[in-house]
Amino acid sequence: MNDNLTKIADAIKIARNTNTIVMQNIVFALGVKAIVLALGAMGIATMWMAVFADVGVALIAILNSMRKKLK
Repeated sequence: MNDNLTKIADAIKIARNTNTIVMQNIVFALGVKAIVLALGAMGIATMWMAVFADVGVALIAILNSMRKKLK
């Protein structure tokens, strides 16, 4: 922490980037859940497929969130 005011612009940039990543994760997770729900309603997807899809989406969202930290 210091008195440099240019850090405010950096903080805003990081916040906007974080917001973008969060929205990507939400849209992706809801999209996959909607697809699995539709497949389940048609009798194509089983409960195990839904569980694996949910775990897969969670892992992808975590990895997507970590990509800024890895740079």
